[in-house]
Amino acid sequence: MKFVKYLVATGLGVGYAPLAPGTAGSLFVLIVLYFIYPLSFWIMFIILIVLFLLGLYAAGEVEKDKGKDPSIVVIDEIVGMGISVIFLPRNWVLFLIAFFLFRIFDIVKPPPIMRSQKVPGALGIMIDDVIAGIYTLILAHLLRILFFQ
Repeated sequence: MKFVKYLVATGLGVGYAPLAPGTAGSLFVLIVLYFIYPLSFWIMFIILIVLFLLGLYAAGEVEKDKGKDPSIVVIDEIVGMGISVIFLPRNWVLFLIAFFLFRIFDIVKPPPIMRSQKVPGALGIMIDDVIAGIYTLILAHLLRILFFQ
């Protein structure tokens, strides 16, 4: 069972990337999403909810073993990146824009993302990337409307 928790939390092992595991997790899900897109909104929404709930559990368990917000946990980036591209058309340029925006928001942590880091436990691990994903979703769609129609 411990193996499954780590498999979920590390994004099928992507979190063990030696450099920038969060970026690796974001890129991993971006590539997967590009090839399985377009999914209906509801299927994508359900997948993200399930991944979020699994992530809460798995990230919390790994955090108990490894300490606060361990870098191998990338399920939060996977959920956040999924939120970032929901509703976007299957377009590499838009997906890459969303990827870079998400990474910027996740690293810079503008308000209230920074404040969400104070939330304890697994929710604290997951919620900042959910908010970064929402910021990215809004900005990516704005850019799509302004420059891709």
